[in-house]
Amino acid sequence: MKSLRICPNGHRYYKSSDCPVCPTCEASKKPNTGPFATLSAPARRALAHMGVTTAEELSGYSEKEILALHGIGPSSLPKLRKALAESGLAFRKPA
Repeated sequence: MKSLRICPNGHRYYKSSDCPVCPTCEASKKPNTGPFATLSAPARRALAHMGVTTAEELSGYSEKEILALHGIGPSSLPKLRKALAESGLAFRKPA
């Protein structure tokens, strides 16, 4: 059953889960450009939580490390590979 929630910014929304993310606030955070513009919101949040905000920072991680993050799924990897390639970078090779 969905319950009414109100975010700190006053947006009203309904959610059936315990997820505290306001859809209106989240939509306003979506970048239009940059290496992570094509990623889903959970994937962007997972990278931001790790402090990864640029392609250069992303290149310091292996695919396995990134895939292990909650919010990153197999469909995110091709988008991330493309973002890295556009910057002339690649994921770090596993040790």
